[in-house]
Amino acid sequence: MKRILAATDGSEGAERAVDVAAELARSFDGTLLILTVTDDLSGNALKALARSERDLGEAVELMINQILHHAKTRATRAGVTRIETLSGWGDPTESIINFARQQQADAIVVGRRGRGQLSGLLLGSVSQKLVTLAPCPVVVVP
Repeated sequence: MKRILAATDGSEGAERAVDVAAELARSFDGTLLILTVTDDLSGNALKALARSERDLGEAVELMINQILHHAKTRATRAGVTRIETLSGWGDPTESIINFARQQQADAIVVGRRGRGQLSGLLLGSVSQKLVTLAPCPVVVVP
């Protein structure tokens, strides 16, 4: 396992997934790929972002950069030396699968539940879909 893909949305569950992915990458002397995918933002999230930044695009980019920076910092503290950060837009499951294929990931690590906990309960979570559809092993972190 030389290329481990950790998908994060910045939630507590995703932070635990980054920690596990970092441990795997360190143990196998591999590369950690950290991915965040932005999908539909709620009206409240958009309002909060618009208040904090003049331009909504800049606000979304700032949010993405903060999530990736925080995850990279956690992984660096865990001893990972090769880290790449990635971002995407769209359906989280499809984007994670596409990035896993493009980056030739040997494994995907995700949290059991991210920010969309209620929708996950009603529609099936990203982690559940990944376990079924991913082109490589998926580690789901509680």
